[in-house]
Amino acid sequence: MATANTAANKSRALGAQRAEVSKQATYEWVALDKRGKRMKGDMPAKNASLVKAELRRQGMNPQTVRERAKPLFGSTGKKVKPGDVAVFSRQIATMMASGVPMVQSFDIIADGQKNIRFKNMLLDVKQNIEGGAALHEALAQYPLQFDELYCNLVHAGETSGVLDTVLDTVATYKERTEALKKKIKKALFYPMMVLAVVFVVILIMLLFVVPVFAKTFEDAGAQLPAPTQLLVDASKFMQSYWWVVIGIIGGSIAAIVIAKKRSPKFAHFMDRVALKMPVMGDIVRNSAVARFARTLGVTFRAGVPLVEALDAVAGATGSIVYGDAVRQMREDIAVGHQLQLAMKQTNLFPNMVVQMVAIGEESGALDNMLFKVAEFYEEEVENAVDTLSTLLEPLIMVVLGTIVGGIVIALYLPIFKLAGTF
Repeated sequence: MATANTAANKSRALGAQRAEVSKQATYEWVALDKRGKRMKGDMPAKNASLVKAELRRQGMNPQTVRERAKPLFGSTGKKVKPGDVAVFSRQIATMMASGVPMVQSFDIIADGQKNIRFKNMLLDVKQNIEGGAALHEALAQYPLQFDELYCNLVHAGETSGVLDTVLDTVATYKERTEALKKKIKKALFYPMMVLAVVFVVILIMLLFVVPVFAKTFEDAGAQLPAPTQLLVDASKFMQSYWWVVIGIIGGSIAAIVIAKKRSPKFAHFMDRVALKMPVMGDIVRNSAVARFARTLGVTFRAGVPLVEALDAVAGATGSIVYGDAVRQMREDIAVGHQLQLAMKQTNLFPNMVVQMVAIGEESGALDNMLFKVAEFYEEEVENAVDTLSTLLEPLIMVVLGTIVGGIVIALYLPIFKLAGTF
């Protein structure tokens, strides 16, 4: 009997142990041993803090600890969008400002989440916090959703003891940046839509409409005017080689996309081309300036040192050219240059922006000046996008009307000639 009870107890203990292990995540770590040798491995644990503690207990100095991707997050639920993170930021900021404990705040927000993937993510962050991790450490386990800038701002708030204030600033920052991104996407969408519609209309006319008229002309034995003959020849070419044309266009687009990802020089070149385009160039430039100013203003107000802040700002401008310029500014400031002088040397920032930054540095209100710059250029982007939208709507009609009208006239020229109209 005693033996049976002992076996049952062992079985229950083993089951509990397995259940506990199943709740743990696997963390991949990199650490330095006592001789400074770089070591790496993986370890199951409830949170990253426990992994670091275990590594230190073994006499190692942890460098990075990241959670291995969970199949649950890769196979269940919708993708976590930047807009979801912006809404979460506002929710957690509001609850913290209202005095709701952090762990309870995560429970409340997770309960209201319809996105299962994001809900599981928030619950995992909450579990890490309960295990002793700081908020910025718990969020850093998900770098795709909470980037270095986000975590640095949260860390600054935790260090300075004004986390609720910083979270409110972060929430506003995420809302503004996401709104600006949507405006830029809208501005880019219209030209692409015009090109796509024009291409489809031409394709339909050449493949289906022109051949009908061409057969009629051939049966009548009519001699075609030059515009009509050109149109018929183009139609025959498209009927025989449409797949080649589509392949060339698709291949060119794919080649540009791949080259931008794999070649920094090509990506930099394409970004410079975008900045020089009429209308669109102004939108991209003003957007980069607005994002630079708002991001730097937020990090500076949160207490992040200027040199350190510029690292995060470089990746937040949305422009490779401006990102490279900000990194160069960081190097200049690190050796003692003022921010306004470093900005002026890039030749990318308008004089008004440089002057406002100079006033901000002299008066000790740099963050306020940066926010004013951001608001001005965000409004410029919004106005430009609205203007572009207003202009493109009639432009689409004019372009389509010209193309369709030109094709129709070319097709009817032989008919008028046969009927003796001309």
